[in-house]
Amino acid sequence: METTPFTVPDITVRKNAGLTHEHDYTLAQPLQRYSAEDHQTWATLYRRQCAMLPGRACDEFLAGLETLQIDADRVPDFARLNLTLAAATGWQIVAVPGLIPDEVFFEHLAHRRFPVTWWLREAHQLDYLQEPDVFHDLFGHVPLLMNPVFADYLQAYGQGGMKAKDLGALPLLARLYWYTVEFGLINTAQGLRIYGAGIVSSKSESEYSLESDSPNRIGFDLLRIMNTRYRIDTFQKTYFVIDSFQQLFDATAPDFTAHYQALKARQAHGAGDVLADDLVLHRGSGAGWAGTDDI
Repeated sequence: METTPFTVPDITVRKNAGLTHEHDYTLAQPLQRYSAEDHQTWATLYRRQCAMLPGRACDEFLAGLETLQIDADRVPDFARLNLTLAAATGWQIVAVPGLIPDEVFFEHLAHRRFPVTWWLREAHQLDYLQEPDVFHDLFGHVPLLMNPVFADYLQAYGQGGMKAKDLGALPLLARLYWYTVEFGLINTAQGLRIYGAGIVSSKSESEYSLESDSPNRIGFDLLRIMNTRYRIDTFQKTYFVIDSFQQLFDATAPDFTAHYQALKARQAHGAGDVLADDLVLHRGSGAGWAGTDDI
């Protein structure tokens, strides 16, 4: 999601040259624009992630991936996936040109529409792309929308986002999205597993988040997360761990107005900070940490 004044990255301008979108930033998925190289890039990314996620990604993600039957060899047709997704949880994918303004993003989520950037990274960008593309958005996010509890959580997040923007509390809510939807871990009977889209769509962070000694892994705490800054251009210094999607949904169900008021007076924690009252599952070594926190 966008958390800074809305600008359109250069790559988005280039990929969308000649296309137009509706007022809500949706457009018909331009299937004819995918080249043979695009489909090969998708196939490479898809196979690479599917080979490493068993034993790392949570069962709910893997089940959603299997049930959706996302194409392995080519960029999927959103309309086909929507038939399965809508029947399961009432969600649908909508194609967008790239990053979209906050209020538009929240409006879509609140109505069970997940915005998916239609274009794909280029072959030389396999390992890192700062802007979300169709692989991150679709492969990373959409399988968990097959899970009813997580699907309800994301809709509630969209509804809360519309209110947070009016209250001037968007940075606090953005941190919750970052540390759960994008970079969340879940504790299971088999050990820690990945559910965040920013991890499951990244080969290197799939390994780092679970296996590196460097980052902290800390038990989920709503206010702690909302008051913790993060980096957008490196691996995470801290991962927050939920016990279940129901825990996540229950913790975020109440109105956040009182939380926003309480947090206004507090100084934000750094991304790598460990607090005295944290439930520390693993205290990171900090090896390789660089720079300061962005948001």
